Amino acid sequence: MQKMLVEEQIFEKLQAEFSPEALQVLNESDQHAGHAGHDGSNESHFRVVIQASVFDDMSRLARHRAVHAALGKELIARIHALVLEINS
Repeated sequence: MQKMLVEEQIFEKLQAEFSPEALQVLNESDQHAGHAGHDGSNESHFRVVIQASVFDDMSRLARHRAVHAALGKELIARIHALVLEINS
């Protein structure tokens, strides 16, 4: 059985939690090769662009906390950098 990529795990968890109208998970790790936090796994830096109505009445901070909670501590611990673009 093949291990699921971090990018796929992020996508699946956010899709399941928020049922977004739009969701993109971009692996930007290659842009950070040789920088601090790049561990050579090519799974360290990600950008998430998500649009979901569940975010309508949330502050920016609440939106970020909701995404982090949906991803869980274990997955967050495997990510060095996570850029969030959250829209309602």
